[in-house]
Amino acid sequence: MSDGVFSRLANDGIQGLATYEPGLPIEEVARELGFASVDEIVKLASNENSLGPSPVAMDAMRTYAGQMHRYPDGSAFFLKRAIAAHLGVRPENVLPGNGSNELIEFLGHVFLRPGRNIVMADRAFAVYRLVAAMFGAEVRDVPMVRYVHDLDAMHDAIGPETSIVFIANPNNPTGTAVQADALTRFMDRLPAGVICCLDEAYVELLPEEDQSHSLEFVREGRPVVVLRTFSKVYGLAGLRVGYAVAPEECVQLLNRVRQPFNVNAMALKAAEAALGDVAHVQRTRDLVRDELAFFYGELDLLGIDYVPSSANFLLVRTGQGRKVFEALQRGGVIARPMDVYGLPEHIRITVGTREENQRCILALATVVQSIEQHAADGAGE
Repeated sequence: MSDGVFSRLANDGIQGLATYEPGLPIEEVARELGFASVDEIVKLASNENSLGPSPVAMDAMRTYAGQMHRYPDGSAFFLKRAIAAHLGVRPENVLPGNGSNELIEFLGHVFLRPGRNIVMADRAFAVYRLVAAMFGAEVRDVPMVRYVHDLDAMHDAIGPETSIVFIANPNNPTGTAVQADALTRFMDRLPAGVICCLDEAYVELLPEEDQSHSLEFVREGRPVVVLRTFSKVYGLAGLRVGYAVAPEECVQLLNRVRQPFNVNAMALKAAEAALGDVAHVQRTRDLVRDELAFFYGELDLLGIDYVPSSANFLLVRTGQGRKVFEALQRGGVIARPMDVYGLPEHIRITVGTREENQRCILALATVVQSIEQHAADGAGE
């Protein structure tokens, strides 16, 4: 027996951390709940691209599959140059990572420590809070206003010990976006000595006119780190590849804490190819637009509240989020409970194909009606 030695040796703050709860794999749900086939289950929990990977990326993976006995390019030479050309920045401004999460951890290694703090919205991506705790930094939570980042209040929360302000735009799990002009005003007021991390995992789903000027901030040399990913619009979540765009000084510092070969060879090739798949990006945008409209109409008919989304998911107020999540799962629909975000009345639903979304709506209607009926029967006893 370990006799508690691991807990005694653990760093301060680790014991109090909540374990991040990812969307359950289809295979695990099928096994646990006794489904005969994974085809009986619809997964709408992890904001994945329901159209699948970019076909161009698939072709690249097939081409290079026979080279997987070689270590990857440790400097990501070609991917960095492809991203730089795609975005209109310099290769020295780009740092690929094993998903955006690894890059957030790099920020922690370089800029966070006891006595420092981060500023974030109280209903923003949970990993910011997790990484701050890993490095002993304080978290300054700023309440959202109507599920949107309150940039004025976040500015006021910045103090002498603030290292990073995290802004997820669009935000996970609320799906809301900050207006480009409002973000520019925030950046213009950002105090000296503070970094703004703009997490733009879903930015490609926004119309270009609604996207922020984040890359212009980088070109101007402002203290900003822009995070993007190939997981969402390009459909490469399983490869875990994202990237940071920042002034060269910042990229050089982040590179110092990067482990060798942090992005695998298949991911490098697939991501480089996916950048050129404009058709897949447009198909994804079209599907998300149309299927969000479908969800809005169906949820309105059911009288279920939701937050209009700028991403490929919806925050839906069901009344008893965890109970609804569990009931949906038993019915073959995997959503995501939101109690870990302080939203116990909500679930988050990823936009799927029309068939998947119809199954979700039918299951949700049945579950909510059953809960309401049970509550009514209990009140009548």
